Amino acid sequence: MAESRPKSRTLVEPLSQFDLSHYSRSSPIRSLSISPISDCQVLIYIGTQSGSLILLSLDPTAATTLHVPNTTPSQQHVSFLKTVSVADSPVESIFVLDDVGKVLLLFCDQCLFLTDSLLTQPLKKLGFLKGISVIAKRIRTSDSESTNLLENNSVSSLANASTSTGQRLLQKFGSGIKANGVKVKEEEQHCRGDNVFAVIIGKRLVLIELVNGSFVILKEIQCMDGVKTMVWLNDSIIVGTVNGYSLFSCVTGQSGVIFTLPDVSCPPMLKLLSKEQKVLLLVDNVGVFVDAHGQPVGGSLVFRKSPDAVGELSMYVVVLRGGKMELYHKKSGICVQAVTFGGEGGGQCIATDEECGAGKLLVVATPTKVICYQKVPSEEQIKDLLRKKDFKEAISLAEELECEGEMAKEMLSFVHAQIGFLLLFDLHFEEAVDHFLHSETMQPSEVFPFIMRDPNRWSLLVPRNRYWGLHPPPVPVEDVVDNGLMAIQRAIFLRKAGVETAVDDGFLSNPPSRAELLELAIRNITRYLEVSRKKELTILVKEGVDTLLMYLYRALNRVHDMENLAPSENSCIVEELETLLDESGHLRTLAFLYASKGMSSKALAIWRVLARNYSSGLWKDPAVENDLLDGCADVMSGREVAATEASKILEESSDEDLILQHLGWIADINAVLAVKVLTSEKRINQLSPDKVIAAIDSKKVEILQRYLQWLIEDQDSDDTQFHTLYALSLAKSAIEAFEEESGSKAFGTQMGETRSSGYGKNSIFQCPVQERLQIFLQSSDLYDPEDVLDLIEGSELWLEKAILYRKLGQETLVLQILALKLEDSEAAEQYCAEIGRPDAYMQLLDMYLDSQDGKEPMFKAAVRLLHNHGESLDPLQVLETLSPDMPLQLASDTILRMLRARLHHHRQGQ
Repeated sequence: MAESRPKSRTLVEPLSQFDLSHYSRSSPIRSLSISPISDCQVLIYIGTQSGSLILLSLDPTAATTLHVPNTTPSQQHVSFLKTVSVADSPVESIFVLDDVGKVLLLFCDQCLFLTDSLLTQPLKKLGFLKGISVIAKRIRTSDSESTNLLENNSVSSLANASTSTGQRLLQKFGSGIKANGVKVKEEEQHCRGDNVFAVIIGKRLVLIELVNGSFVILKEIQCMDGVKTMVWLNDSIIVGTVNGYSLFSCVTGQSGVIFTLPDVSCPPMLKLLSKEQKVLLLVDNVGVFVDAHGQPVGGSLVFRKSPDAVGELSMYVVVLRGGKMELYHKKSGICVQAVTFGGEGGGQCIATDEECGAGKLLVVATPTKVICYQKVPSEEQIKDLLRKKDFKEAISLAEELECEGEMAKEMLSFVHAQIGFLLLFDLHFEEAVDHFLHSETMQPSEVFPFIMRDPNRWSLLVPRNRYWGLHPPPVPVEDVVDNGLMAIQRAIFLRKAGVETAVDDGFLSNPPSRAELLELAIRNITRYLEVSRKKELTILVKEGVDTLLMYLYRALNRVHDMENLAPSENSCIVEELETLLDESGHLRTLAFLYASKGMSSKALAIWRVLARNYSSGLWKDPAVENDLLDGCADVMSGREVAATEASKILEESSDEDLILQHLGWIADINAVLAVKVLTSEKRINQLSPDKVIAAIDSKKVEILQRYLQWLIEDQDSDDTQFHTLYALSLAKSAIEAFEEESGSKAFGTQMGETRSSGYGKNSIFQCPVQERLQIFLQSSDLYDPEDVLDLIEGSELWLEKAILYRKLGQETLVLQILALKLEDSEAAEQYCAEIGRPDAYMQLLDMYLDSQDGKEPMFKAAVRLLHNHGESLDPLQVLETLSPDMPLQLASDTILRMLRARLHHHRQGQ
């Protein structure tokens, strides 16, 4: 059950009133009905206690008191048309049949009268149907929900349902015979079913239809005594007695009890709600919603007192009691407005145009006056709530209207935006932006004036005159805050003087500081722009959003967000930001921004300055600070960050001069980054190798070597100049590494292990330089071996010399190095095999036995050679070669091995 909490909303306002004391001989009003003829004319039918029918005309469009609360209604828009004295008993009910231009009246003497809508013809009394106590018109929502009684019943069934003598006589003589203005239904009769009524006559429920100015009986159903109220919806007729409410089917005639009333309760009352196709059942001060089948739906309404009359206006139920009118929301049950008529004792009648689908006009009758109200347009209701700063209720109303289809979704977005601006000027920035974000129609450019003063680049993008004029024109947030603080100070002064103000009590009890409000405003406008930049925007608006977002980030010193926005895909206008960022010292952000806009030269210049400042100590290095705080050694230094970001730019650039201009300082910080710049595959046009080699610092040997390696191995360069240069550079590095290793060993240190390898912690290579030299000398045939030999001739790089002599065809020198210098018998024998001549083995054996450099004979190597390749040696030459100093046993073994090898070889040949 919904609670009825009073709300301060102006839903209806007085339109006009009419005093009937001069036209009805002071007879009180008993019944009321209205009929909209057009937009500018509404007919008002008034039934009096003395039996008169009065016709008034109202022009709703001529009202001058629109949207002014608590205005006394005038009489000038209501005109008197006619009055007709019908009978001496009160007019109980009035039904206006617009489709046939008729008015049906029920008097308290239980008689029906029919007249035309303008009261120009004499009233026609329908005398056959006497004793009618209650009448209700059938409301059909659709053909599928209601049965056509004309097609459903036969003549005989209707006649059998009739118990009167007159009706049995009509059945006997056939259909179509008139009796006191009433026709029995005939199957061929053309009936549309638009004007079908249910009447209570004693304990009978009779269904009749108005056809050609006369009534046709459709059906008769046994009912109950004491029916006080009745409605007919589709195929269900709901009746109310002092005992409770019951439901009858107009098709089958079956009935059932909906629920029973308490012994002591107010008289029953029913109201058909045509908009929702429901019925409101009154139980004292509680209204219960039921559907066409009598099932409770949609909760209930709790009124302050049991009402005298009930009406319907759009989404609201209108109740009258004791000269007061209250409007309750059907779904929430909240009383949204209460109106007092004045000094008169009460209002017994109410009529609206809801059944006609308009839902805009409400007419209430007191004993002597008719007061007309019209529904305040939805926009005006919302405006009124906004003026009262009842923002929550305004949104609730807008959502209700949108849900009911009475307001477009765009209008709901408009209301959210309007509330957002009102809250913003009231210094409630977070709530303001929340409403901005709920608005789908608000443009991000509408907040631009709050960030940057006019005129500016985006001034013409700001929509003008889009709202209801409830808030001041937009100004920068600094002015908004200053004006708001001034208003708070005035309110504090007035509060001390006992004057109430509209300023928030929270601000009065704890006034905020200017800095706090500014930060709050900027932070929330930033939040709005962050969301807005994800929407589909025009190019100019995108530029404004991103540029001003950077502007606000800088104001909040949100460096991380600045450095995330700048390198990303953005629409920032550099000209609007570069001076600002430069003066505030946000050079990294400016460098990122330059790079994202293709201004590489400016970006690189900044990174170079940053690297120099970090290295010179002018700026604090974040890596050093982090190391001191948490001992973390993995944080990249400021110099390395600068070099890294610069290298990213240069990797994609094809500007040779720009690349070579910045190569040096990047190489000083990180050689790997320098190599990545030179060897990048991202650029469209590769660099000139000659210019690159000439530009590389002679001290940056590894960078040169890595670049030459990339040219030769990755770019498949066959330039002998590059191959020779690479070989010479490697050879020089190898000699230096060897000499450093020898020197360190001489001093007994352990540093030689790192230096001799040619690669250490800071090296860009993964293997020692001597190994790289050997691999290259063996794999390449395009370098000049003589130039390399000239370089390493006096060094101890014997294997490298062997490779070079081999390239030059100096077999003897190769064998001497392998056998005597390196003492690598296996390599020497393999080289002999490659030569492929028997004299090579003989030459090697001679070297083993007579080194001619004062070295002892290598008898074991000689024996190994004879054992492995004895078949290739001439025994006589071997015997001649054997040294006289050779031990007899060793000589015997040598000769034996040679002979066995030859025998084995001979047998294999056989």
